[in-house]
Amino acid sequence: MLLSVGRRVAYSGIVLQKGSWKTALLFAYQSLGVVYGDLSTSPLYVYKSTFAEDIQHSESNEEIFGVLSFVFWTLTLVPLFKYVFVVLRADDNGEGGTFALYSLICRHANVSLLPNRQVADEAVSTYKLEHPPEKRSSSRVKVYLEKHKVLHTALLILVLLGTCMVIGDGVLTPAISVFSAVSGLELSMSKEHHQYAVIPITCFILVCLFALQHYGTHRVGFLFAPVVLTWLLCISALGLYNMIHWNPHVYKALSPYYMFKFLKKTKKGGWMSLGGILLCITGSEAMFADLGHFSYAAIQTAFTFLVYPALILAYMGQAAYLSQHHHTSYHISFYVSVPESVRWPVLVIAILASVVGSQAIISGTFSIINQSQSLSCFPRVKVIHTSDKIHGQIYIPEINWVLMILCITVTIGFRDTKHMGNASGLAVMTVMLVTTCLMSLVIILCWNKPPAVALSFLLFFGSIELLYFSASLTKFTEGAWLPILLALFLMTIMFVWHYATIKKYEFDLHNKVSLEWLLALGPSLGVARVPGIGLVFTDLTSGIPANFSRFVTNLPAYHRILVFVCVKSVPVPFVPPAERYLVGRVGPAAHRSYRCIVRYGYRDVHQDIDSFETELVARLADFIRYDWHRSQHTSPYAEDDASHSNESSSERRLAVIGTVTFSGTPGYGIEESVEPASVSIGFSTVESVTDMIEMQAVGAGAVERRVRFAIDDDDSESDGQTKMYVQLEEELRDLMTAQEAGTAFILGHTHVEAKQGSSILKRLAINFGYNFLRRNCRGPDVALKVPPISLLEVGMVYVV
Repeated sequence: MLLSVGRRVAYSGIVLQKGSWKTALLFAYQSLGVVYGDLSTSPLYVYKSTFAEDIQHSESNEEIFGVLSFVFWTLTLVPLFKYVFVVLRADDNGEGGTFALYSLICRHANVSLLPNRQVADEAVSTYKLEHPPEKRSSSRVKVYLEKHKVLHTALLILVLLGTCMVIGDGVLTPAISVFSAVSGLELSMSKEHHQYAVIPITCFILVCLFALQHYGTHRVGFLFAPVVLTWLLCISALGLYNMIHWNPHVYKALSPYYMFKFLKKTKKGGWMSLGGILLCITGSEAMFADLGHFSYAAIQTAFTFLVYPALILAYMGQAAYLSQHHHTSYHISFYVSVPESVRWPVLVIAILASVVGSQAIISGTFSIINQSQSLSCFPRVKVIHTSDKIHGQIYIPEINWVLMILCITVTIGFRDTKHMGNASGLAVMTVMLVTTCLMSLVIILCWNKPPAVALSFLLFFGSIELLYFSASLTKFTEGAWLPILLALFLMTIMFVWHYATIKKYEFDLHNKVSLEWLLALGPSLGVARVPGIGLVFTDLTSGIPANFSRFVTNLPAYHRILVFVCVKSVPVPFVPPAERYLVGRVGPAAHRSYRCIVRYGYRDVHQDIDSFETELVARLADFIRYDWHRSQHTSPYAEDDASHSNESSSERRLAVIGTVTFSGTPGYGIEESVEPASVSIGFSTVESVTDMIEMQAVGAGAVERRVRFAIDDDDSESDGQTKMYVQLEEELRDLMTAQEAGTAFILGHTHVEAKQGSSILKRLAINFGYNFLRRNCRGPDVALKVPPISLLEVGMVYVV
């Protein structure tokens, strides 16, 4: 019976053969177009933003050499040391980004605010812990975090702040990148013509960029890496040319001594100009956020051996040119250091590179909003998967057009690199500060390093980023107000939506009805069973939801096959398809009622309703076969299973019904874990009594085991089991007959109200904010793509 007991490999969208240096180099090349488009175009506007107002380029060259020194050490310390050598190692099953860090922290400490969590979730193979539970040290930081519920909310707000700033960067980066690239036209036309040409051309390129999003990046993605590679080689060559031709000794400015000379001479103006210097690291967060598309080795290789040297050469070449040109006819910009003979080709390559960089941040914005939606932190929006082959290629129409309008508004409203740079700089530095704070918690909770190590990391990199952040804040009235305003608006939406979702779950939890009530329904009470399958969608993982009791009260009939479906998110990036479905009975076998919990990770692609319905019925059929088979075979892990079909007082345990099969026979999984786990989500919960976790003591320790079963067709005619197989065939026949009769999707149509005596803030958030969002975003039936003819909505008023 026991077919396989083994270790699972983490699920990922990309399989990288270990030890294959050719594959690593190929991924490093491909990462150029996806990861480094934004970072590689920063030389277009860093010097121009830095010298916009606060400091002036003088004959002594102390300012330009000081800025170069700051740029060099900032690029070295933040992208290279912090991200490449530290942060990229904090991956979540190969995934990176703000939510990946939050997911890691939530798995190592009970600080998550997600509803309907179960002990069974920890048995998912991608629920990987850095240390086994028995080896995790209960540090003071962990105990303190778990004890104070207000810190759970503060941690979520911090994550939402970083998320909102990434979305804000999705507005600002396309505007400043394309505008800076097109600004090269100023050297080829008069000032009068220039000011009427750059803005329209920039807006036209932005409109085209956003209008093409629905085709997906996979159609033109093969061009991204060559464009960025060409751009990097171009700026490297220009840098070398300017250094050799204008000032071969510019390398001396890399010494930290020039930073101190710069600050000593410029004082307050030099400190304020740091808001422009920090733009040299814009796009660094993409290395971590896009980790799931490639690998650590690929991103590390590409940055260390190509992107980093190319950027340093580009900035040194510009500084070398400017050190010999103190009175240019135009403001300091990238294009003044480009020889006139190659200026037009460089302009074209720059525009293409800026479009690639903008595409990367737009795609990242879609991805992070999809993750937020999966974790109940964003209203439901339409998500279109633009590629069947490439995982993660998504398009969100509503967000796309909002981003386009905001980008064009920023371009027309600011009309210069200075204000755009101030806004972008604040957004970038806020995201980096959030990453530094979360990374400090990961070092303690996940890596089990001493608090001194985490504190050193926080103080060293946090102080650098705070220095730049403080300089950005001084530009509040000169553009930096925009990302703050966008973040406040988005955080309000996200927090209100998440808060109301939690309150709705609490209401469902406290108003669910007992299993005995369901089993008592019958002809004696005037309740009939009608042909078909009824899928009752609920957020509960146990118990009978109140919307079903309301449905039966108003319409005294329900379907012959009744399935309570809970579609939930697990704090992992992916749930392997073989572990997605948890299936169990609700009541005795004769009642034909089941519970199915469908688990998705925050980066998983949700199934469309047709394939979901088909697969759900298939998993139910597999479960029925497995359940009857289990009832007739004694298992060392479940000695009392034989009498399970006669029980009616409680719900049965849930089994993992996977899609993996052996020799053409159905595959089943039972999670065996002998270590109890407590679940705390910050409010009243119900303990999932059986789930798929079984407890059994083994000596003084605990053993976790994954067991797979398969049915041998040769046993179907075994003597003494004829009656059991008759009942099995009858239940399967009922399921198939019900499927032919049709499936009805029973969903709650909710209206949420704040209870009497609530504060004004809560009434505003619930009665106006949440209900406005609910009415104007996609409903659960639209999100699930339920056919209107199969939809049954049950009106529910939630008083929270």
